[in-house]
Amino acid sequence: MRITFYDAKPYDVESFESAARELSWDLKFFDVHLTEDTAELARGSEAVCAFVNDKITAPVIDRLCDCGVKVIALRCAGYNNVDIAYAQGRIPVVRVPAYSPYAVAEHAMALLLTSVRRIHKAYIRTRDFNFSLNGMMGFDLHGKTVGVVGTGKIGRVFIDICRGFGMDVLAYDKYPAKDLSVRYVSLEELFRKSDIISFHCPLTEETYHMVNRETVEVMKKGVILINTSRGALIDAEALLQGIKDRKIGATCLDVYEEESEFFFRDISGHILNDDTLARLLGMPNVIVTSHQAFLTKEALENIAKTTLDNIRDIVENGSSINEVR
Repeated sequence: MRITFYDAKPYDVESFESAARELSWDLKFFDVHLTEDTAELARGSEAVCAFVNDKITAPVIDRLCDCGVKVIALRCAGYNNVDIAYAQGRIPVVRVPAYSPYAVAEHAMALLLTSVRRIHKAYIRTRDFNFSLNGMMGFDLHGKTVGVVGTGKIGRVFIDICRGFGMDVLAYDKYPAKDLSVRYVSLEELFRKSDIISFHCPLTEETYHMVNRETVEVMKKGVILINTSRGALIDAEALLQGIKDRKIGATCLDVYEEESEFFFRDISGHILNDDTLARLLGMPNVIVTSHQAFLTKEALENIAKTTLDNIRDIVENGSSINEVR
């Protein structure tokens, strides 16, 4: 079995080589994105393995089929970057629906605590031997209302964490879970009543820019937004304006709408040519991590094992429980 990996980083190489140690498989790793031009690198491979910022469009799918690829394996849960409708009947697409909900949910809470208690600012100050507490006051999470948008596996873990802090939880999901003891409300009510809002839902036509100028106006003054899901859930321009208007009190982002040009790369020696991202990074109440929430040892192990199992199921059996249809 030969698999071609795109947008592969050192931690991908390590985790997949470890997971495939007992298999006689040929793994080829490339750090370039999967595009119509780079698809040729997969010629002779049974499968390609892609990540969140690989744009798997109709021309890319045609090129992969021409190269003899039998399956597109996503080493992530989301698949909004794949033209699923075009892939139907041409090439199976599989994903990793649940690698570690704890990794993402814990990162969301870490971002929130860092923002609320000024941990990042304290770290910088004390490194310079500045032990002043001026401007470092935060607030208790206990008793605050958190709105959780999306109550899948990650959203559920985040709800449990928030309850551990003594927070009141409101939830919204297009398909409310019958086995979850949580108060479901409309999205408008969640936006209106929440002190903190955390997003754990997929990116679809319905959820695209669910945070926009109109919805920001509905929110409480000083609301904190957390996004560890997909960047395009939030209109970055509306977010920036909400921060400038003092409507949004703080923002914690692990994803960004136009992240594919910047995230997972070291561009510290270059000019950042995205003015909106640059302005967000310059705000004292904004924390950005570069799609890091998934990055734990346990999650990488699960991603590698599930991805290889998905590929084997498709190639050997013609189907997989994790196939996207």
